[in-house]
Amino acid sequence: MKHTLVPLGGGLAATALLGASLAGAAQAAPHVKPSESVSITSAKGIAAYWLESNGAALKAATYVEEDTTDVDKLTSTGTPSTDTKAGSVAPTGTTTTTTKSKNVNLPKTIGKVFFVDSAGKNRWCSASSIQGKYANVVATAGHCVYDTSNDEQLLDNWVFVPGYYQGKTPWGIYVGKQAFVHYDYSVYEDYDRDYGFVSVYNGVTVKDSTVTRSEYDTDRAKSGTDTTKGDHGYYDRDSNTYHVLEASDAGRLGDNVGGQGIAWNQPLKKAHYVFGYPQAAQPDGNKPFTGVTPKWCYGTTTAKTVGSAAKKIEEHVGLKCSMTAGADGGPWLLKYSSAKRLGYLNGVTSAFYDQDENDRVDYISSPYFDAETYSVYASAANVWSGKLF
Repeated sequence: MKHTLVPLGGGLAATALLGASLAGAAQAAPHVKPSESVSITSAKGIAAYWLESNGAALKAATYVEEDTTDVDKLTSTGTPSTDTKAGSVAPTGTTTTTTKSKNVNLPKTIGKVFFVDSAGKNRWCSASSIQGKYANVVATAGHCVYDTSNDEQLLDNWVFVPGYYQGKTPWGIYVGKQAFVHYDYSVYEDYDRDYGFVSVYNGVTVKDSTVTRSEYDTDRAKSGTDTTKGDHGYYDRDSNTYHVLEASDAGRLGDNVGGQGIAWNQPLKKAHYVFGYPQAAQPDGNKPFTGVTPKWCYGTTTAKTVGSAAKKIEEHVGLKCSMTAGADGGPWLLKYSSAKRLGYLNGVTSAFYDQDENDRVDYISSPYFDAETYSVYASAANVWSGKLF
């Protein structure tokens, strides 16, 4: 069943995914910091914000600008701090590829998260769908959920778009319902805990119908109060055409694209595939990436945990890779099957390094996933969301 897309409207403020009031904090572990839950009404407005005007806001968004002009040199700091036995949760949504290929098949689970930062700018990071009780969990970097640079507890209008490509949303957009980060990241800006897990509502897809001026005006008149008339449609000046957007339910994220598993307290020196959408220039100004299509790296994690004084990093895991900012939040997948396009999330891209000091990024790093990481994930994985339409 299709529905007219609820307008953002003049009176609806951008909804914070992370707020000062911590709903459900009493039920969470002490090191888990949850956000307020975004209501269905607000989520519909968020969907409209990104989808109206033919996805203009999505197209205008820029990557989160980590400073890659003066990247750190990677340093070793010892062995990983395991806190319990190693564990894992299996992936879901197997999609077996029968055609043999020498190329790596990209996972269907990867995409971009979009949000409005504290300066009011539309931003994006890399992210992935992962397995959860309600098939509705997204994993990304903590700095793609929580704004530490401006000491702000909120990133507004947060959505995930799997398979995003130049304004296209092949499986719909998924509005964040509730976000979970580690307490040490939110309070102390500790990049050793630079990860975030977000439960999302069912996806939203839209039908963009070309209408006459008379039909457009009639639809505006039916759209609601004076402050919201016409916000769910748009006029395309280039083609002199009028459009109305009709929204429909796209189903659960995990049912549509699957969900990677998750692993914690794993030994180092293990092979991983890393995926993301790099775009930033290299420190020397070279621009090998566009941010349009996902890229990948393959390598073995460092034998020791990684440090970086600039970001207070003492227990990261490193991997040789040339991807730059824009890849932030992208998944590190252990035991990745190119045929099934699934593996186990065992990290997210957090920081970039120039190890040989030639003004090119040659290493990236991720927080080490331990049992506290798992508990942050589990908090998101147990949040039911449901439909917007």
